[in-house]
Amino acid sequence: MIAPAGARRLLPPWWDYQWFPLRSLARALDDAARERLPALRDGVVVDLGCGDSPYESLLTTHGAASYVRCDLGDAADITIIPGQAIDLPTAWADLVVSFQVLEHVWDLDWYLGEARRVLKPTGQLLLSTHGSWLFHPHPEDFRRWTRTGLARELMTRGFEVEFCQGLIGPLAWTTQFRLLGMREVFRRVPLIGAAVVPPIACFMNLWMSFEDALTPAAITADNACIYLTISRPRPAGG
Repeated sequence: MIAPAGARRLLPPWWDYQWFPLRSLARALDDAARERLPALRDGVVVDLGCGDSPYESLLTTHGAASYVRCDLGDAADITIIPGQAIDLPTAWADLVVSFQVLEHVWDLDWYLGEARRVLKPTGQLLLSTHGSWLFHPHPEDFRRWTRTGLARELMTRGFEVEFCQGLIGPLAWTTQFRLLGMREVFRRVPLIGAAVVPPIACFMNLWMSFEDALTPAAITADNACIYLTISRPRPAGG
């Protein structure tokens, strides 16, 4: 039986070709939910660009009272129409979450403006996006960030960044990129191609774990594959 895509992102199997970044992000989100998100406790969570809501169960386990899914199309609780106000009250949500969405958004003023609008003044924004990654349109792919660049994007749109964590340093993410390339090659090989990828992925996932353990934290902080941030709305005039 094939697990739903959301379950794969939260609990990827060891032989998955994206096991290391998926596991790293899920663990970082779990740590953040336990230690850094007081707004989560008994709060309303709004997921802007929810997809298949892979981390909903993680956040509800850690205390969210309700989870509102927003995305393009009509499969979510609330339909997002780019450039228009999202059909949610102002200053209503305790926590807004955005997981690997920002690189797909062209109008950052609108998207981050709506995140700030629906947040209570005491609320928090939990956001992850790519530092270094390959092109992946879904349906479009516009940007990558440095740590300082992402913080500036948030600050200039009315947020105060409280926490920024870099996940996966350059030794590991270069190996991850090679694994992604090898998968694309082998999946085109008839008969044996699909069978070859999982054992290769197992070995390279183990190697990435070793590489990342060796990488100094200061290098990862400025050269990360993924950045995880926690921010608060800055008071008007602040």
